[in-house]
Formats: sequence, C-alpha cells, structure tokens
Amino acid sequence: QVQLVESGGGLVQPGGSLRLSCTTSGFRLGVYAVGWFRQPPGKEREGVSCINSVGVTTDYEDSVKGRFATLRDDRKNTVYLEMNRLKPEDTALYYCATNDRCSEHSWEYDYWGRGTQVTVSS
Repeated sequence: QVQLVESGGGLVQPGGSLRLSCTTSGFRLGVYAVGWFRQPPGKEREGVSCINSVGVTTDYEDSVKGRFATLRDDRKNTVYLEMNRLKPEDTALYYCATNDRCSEHSWEYDYWGRGTQVTVSS
C-alpha cells in the first residue's frame, strides 16, 4: 500500500541545519508531486514547499525562501527538505504528502506521512 515516512527531525540550535527525508513506497513516485507541510505548536497546518514530478519547486511559506530547499531522488523514492539557518519559529511537526500536482492546500493531497518533529531551540 501507499506509504510515506518522514525522518530526519530533531533538536537543533538556532542557525543550524537539518535535512528531512520523505521515503515513499507502494506507488511510482516519479509521476507525482510531493509537498511539505508543517504544524507549529497550537497553530494550523501550513504549506512549506512542493516539488512537482519534473523537479520544479515552489515555496509557499515566505519565511523559508532562501533557507529551505526541496529536492527529489526518484531512484531512491525519496524527497528531501533541506533546512538551513533554522529559527525558533521553524519549530513544528513536518509532514510530506503526495498529489498529482503541487498545491499549497493540504486538502488536495491524497496520502500523508505521520510527520517528524523539528525543534529549534538553544
């Protein structure tokens, strides 16, 4: 069956970096877009970025532009979110999800992982 598993989260100091992975199985990743979303404590889920099937990326959250990068390796069935110069406000549960095209709206995505926690704190 379709599965998405996020990994790579953890505790990091402000200014640090993390690379999140979204490992997929049960479907052909190469024809789908993958979005990254996050849910900060006490807030609603928000779109972070998306990469479509041909590798074009879109950042939905202005605060991550220039700091985060979304990459995909279809041979490894994995999509990555590289996060640099992390800030305390990046603290959230990060999710990946699939859709046939990129969208900043979570309800358009069909399958979701369970998330990985990122905490930015000194």
